[in-house]
Amino acid sequence: MNKLVAYFSASGVTRKLAAKLAEALDAELFEIRPEVPYTKKDLNWMNGKSRSSLEMKDKSFRPAVADDCRVENMEEVDTIFLGFPIWWYVAPTIINTFLEQYELRGKKIVLFATSGSSGMGNTADELRPSAPGAEFVAEKRFPGRAGEEEVEAWLRTLDV
Repeated sequence: MNKLVAYFSASGVTRKLAAKLAEALDAELFEIRPEVPYTKKDLNWMNGKSRSSLEMKDKSFRPAVADDCRVENMEEVDTIFLGFPIWWYVAPTIINTFLEQYELRGKKIVLFATSGSSGMGNTADELRPSAPGAEFVAEKRFPGRAGEEEVEAWLRTLDV
């Protein structure tokens, strides 16, 4: 296995995009699942005391991933397509948790995100320390309803 599409999806939007990417790449699809699933109340970004709001205020916070949520053959992966929804202009901190589970030196990481309007912000810069020695080669924000043509057009621009 050379390519892996790993994703975190709180509401299902990123899951759909990740599935399209995995199919287009003929890659394994891997879901990053939190130990404690997020509820709708947890995801209320308008409530400063919601779980997601509190996690994103503290960049050192690392939500636990589910016990059985581990890529068994990560050493065989050359390129990781890593997807998530944009929260506060960056990746949710569970993405840092995922990256920090592995030795990723020498691997390529391609970031993809879903968002209605927010850009990628400092996402790559904030994730780099969680994957020392990995090369962040590209990133793309997609609208929630990105189609297969948009996904395939983006993939054609990549050298991975």
